[in-house]
Amino acid sequence: MEGRIIDIKGKKLYVEYSSSLENRPTLVFLHDSLGSVQLWRDLPVKLSETTQCNVLSYDRLGYGKSYPMPIHERPVNYMEMEADVLNDLLAELNINNAILFGHSDGGTIALITAAKYPERIAAVICEAGHIFVEEVTLKGVYDAWEAYKTTNLPERLQKYHGDKVEMLFKVWTETWTRDDYRSWNIEYLLKDITCPLLFIQGDADEYGTLDQVEKTITQVRGSAEKYIIPNIGHTPHKEASELVLEKSAEFIRKNS
Repeated sequence: MEGRIIDIKGKKLYVEYSSSLENRPTLVFLHDSLGSVQLWRDLPVKLSETTQCNVLSYDRLGYGKSYPMPIHERPVNYMEMEADVLNDLLAELNINNAILFGHSDGGTIALITAAKYPERIAAVICEAGHIFVEEVTLKGVYDAWEAYKTTNLPERLQKYHGDKVEMLFKVWTETWTRDDYRSWNIEYLLKDITCPLLFIQGDADEYGTLDQVEKTITQVRGSAEKYIIPNIGHTPHKEASELVLEKSAEFIRKNS
């Protein structure tokens, strides 16, 4: 798919969008806190072809091929604000039947968007998302920060984010480890999610416990199911790609 930059209320975002299938939903891929369109690799195309859905992937501001973030400080509710940006992007592209597939931060943004803008969202696949802060999450962030300082992680990320790597890593680690972020929690929004939900998580996720899954699926008002994969960490779509593809396709077919 060819990409382009779209200006969403002053935010210049890199977008890849294929919309050739009339009267079919659009799969929208929301990357994690160090992710990008490129890092999804072939999952969007495979899932689109398997389910006969249109597909949209984009880099949030400061990531991938989108423009840089203006400052490295984020408010506590930054993911709620990203849900607003997503809604504006969907409106700009006239997408009213989106099926969101979000990983980690992207999974959280998917949940928030479904709660705040239910008229646009047909279903959600949340992979390893968070609805509150846990000690294991903070340990994962500190471990990643150590890896950033002691391994070739910056060089590997530079391949996807260019000269924005230092800023986005600083933004991610500083936000999650700030004292005022400990109380961040979006459980109050879950009752407003009425569309079908699939929550995918590895049972060895280094960034979150299965409490994230249980407390999400029991508080939404739509139909909700979980898919827990044994011995898998924080990126099931890479660590168990065929299982995630198969389960996601089955869920999408049932809800499209």
